[in-house]
Amino acid sequence: MQVAAQQLGGQLQRGLRSLYTVHGDEPLLIQEAADSIRSAARAQGYTERTVHTVAGAHFDWSEVLASGGSLSLFADKQIVEIRIPTGKPGKDGAQILQQIAANAQDNDSVLTLVLLPRLDGQTTKGAWFGALEGFGVTVKVDPVERQALPQWIALRLQQQGQHVVSGEEGQRTLQFFADRVEGNLLAAYQEIQKLGLLFPAGELSFDQVEGAVLNVARYTPFKLAEAVLSGQVVRTQRMLDGLQAVGEPAVLVHWALSEDIRTLHRVRLAIDAGRPLPMALRENRVWGLKEKLMERVVPVLSSAVLGKWLDDAHTVDGIVKGLKAPGWPGDAWGALQQMAMRVALACGPR
Repeated sequence: MQVAAQQLGGQLQRGLRSLYTVHGDEPLLIQEAADSIRSAARAQGYTERTVHTVAGAHFDWSEVLASGGSLSLFADKQIVEIRIPTGKPGKDGAQILQQIAANAQDNDSVLTLVLLPRLDGQTTKGAWFGALEGFGVTVKVDPVERQALPQWIALRLQQQGQHVVSGEEGQRTLQFFADRVEGNLLAAYQEIQKLGLLFPAGELSFDQVEGAVLNVARYTPFKLAEAVLSGQVVRTQRMLDGLQAVGEPAVLVHWALSEDIRTLHRVRLAIDAGRPLPMALRENRVWGLKEKLMERVVPVLSSAVLGKWLDDAHTVDGIVKGLKAPGWPGDAWGALQQMAMRVALACGPR
């Protein structure tokens, strides 16, 4: 049974199951979901807990099976926690997980909690994950995207009795807060807690937030590429500055930007050849948020414009590797900025 992270609390109130699987790539939300399951289990008498971290190809899965079949003299129920940081249990592990899942319903003295990273589609279609999902509860933890971050911050502030001022100033405060913590949800949580320690319950002004919240944002080249396709010029510049400041390799930033340009060009050519847009996107393996962004911009971009962007990407590739080009900045980051801004301005709202 699949359950969204936001629905986990309701499911736990309706009745505790013997098998839970939590998977995703947001450490804070993974930890909170696991804590909710552990807390509900402790309230129902699961007082003992063993933890197994699957590391390496030669991990001894017999220890996992043994822990599920043994109890101490002081506990009649226990939690067996299986952490698989790579998301790949291996052949033996896959068989053991299927066995654990099949036996979960018959052993109410053991609650099994499996913690996994973000999984790709092929992995979620595997037999071992299908068994975990079929015999237990799976909780998929999705990241908080940038557009949802201000609301997430507002909700967390509300939970500790605080809120920003109403109206435009409040929205500006939340956007400022989101800019400071983007890509670093754990730090965002810590900054929210800090506001709870510094100021009493009630209303927070922009000046209070500005003076207290540190700039702990973390950017990736792939999030930068999304900002460019979204036409978010100011955010694109901020992310470029941030990536340069932390020493991100310029070649990786160039690859992320140019890969999207190449994909846009292939999709455009497919459409010009008579392919429907959804089919062209699927054939080029464009999914998720990137699919929505490209659905919006491809119809307004010509193959000539995209061909020019491909030429720009080739030129900037040379600059990143130390060459010079007429009409372009001599340094890699200046050239990346010129290329990114050209695309972002064309992809912006009309």
